Amino acid sequence: MGTQINLSIVHPEAEKLLEQADHMLADYEARFSANDLKSDLMAVNQQAGLNPVHVDPDLYELIQIGKEYSLSSNLALNITIGPLIKLWKIGFTGAHVPEKTEIKERLKLLDPAAIEMDADKGTVYLTKKGMEIDLGALAKGYFADQLKTFFQKEGVHSGLVDLGGNVLTIGENQKHEDGYWRVGIQKPSLVRGSLAGAILVKDKSVVTSGIYERSLKTNGKEYHHIFDSKTGYPIENELASITIVSDNSIDGELWTTMAFALSPDAIIHHVDNIPGIEALVITKDNAIKMTRGLVPYFILL
Repeated sequence: MGTQINLSIVHPEAEKLLEQADHMLADYEARFSANDLKSDLMAVNQQAGLNPVHVDPDLYELIQIGKEYSLSSNLALNITIGPLIKLWKIGFTGAHVPEKTEIKERLKLLDPAAIEMDADKGTVYLTKKGMEIDLGALAKGYFADQLKTFFQKEGVHSGLVDLGGNVLTIGENQKHEDGYWRVGIQKPSLVRGSLAGAILVKDKSVVTSGIYERSLKTNGKEYHHIFDSKTGYPIENELASITIVSDNSIDGELWTTMAFALSPDAIIHHVDNIPGIEALVITKDNAIKMTRGLVPYFILL
C-alpha cells in the first residue's frame, strides 16, 4: 500500500490476531491494488470497453461506494482518475509533467457514470476502453474499518490501526490515565516526524492527507499528487493538509479527498455543520484552523 503499517492491540492472543490481520491486509492489497497487474481490480480495468468482470462482494461494495460519492461530490472525489494518475506518475518512477494534449485525452476517461454495476451478478463493467478505477482515495479507510471490526469481534478492547496517514483507535489507550490516544499531525514539510500538534481521541478515526506526501519538482515548480479531475492538474489552493476525525475511517478518507478542492475557511465552515465529523487544516503558510468541536482535543506542539 505504499506506506509503513503499524498494528497494536491489547489481547491475551495478540500475536495470533496480529498475524491474521497481516494476512487480511496482504489479501486486500493483492485484490484491490491499482498497481498490480494480477489484482482483481486490475482485471476490471483490463476489461474496460470489453466485458463485465465478476468481483468479490467486498470489492464490489467499495467500488459502489466510490462511484456513489464520485457522482454526488461533483467529481471532487473520482475513482476513475486512474488514467490521469498513471499519466503523471507522481510518486512513481518516470514522474513528469504531461503534454496538454495528453491530459485532455485522459480527461475523457474520467467518468464514474460509465461504471456499470450488476448487483445480481456481482459484476463491474467500465464501458470506455482505457478507463481505470483507482481506489487509493478510500481503500485504506475501508481496510482500517474491517480490521477494527475483526479485532473487536475477537474481544480486543484497546488497540491502534495505523495505515500511514490513516489512524483508527479502538477503545481507550491504557498507557494514559485519561484514556485518550494522542495522534500526531504532521507539519507540511518534508521532514517526517516533525509534528504541528496532536489530537486526543477515543474510538475514533484520524485521517490526514497532504500535498507533502508525494510530489514532483521540475523547472522550478512543484506538483503534488492530489489531482483535480476536471482540469487534469494538481489542485491549486492554500491548503497544505487536511485531517478528518470521524467514527469510521472510510468517512475520513472520503472527506479528506472531497474537501481538498475547497479553501481552508470553506472546509471548516462546511464540516462544522456535519454531525460526527471534525476537521483540522494547515495552510501553506502554516496557519492551523479547526472546527469548533475539535478545539478542546487539540494540543499545539
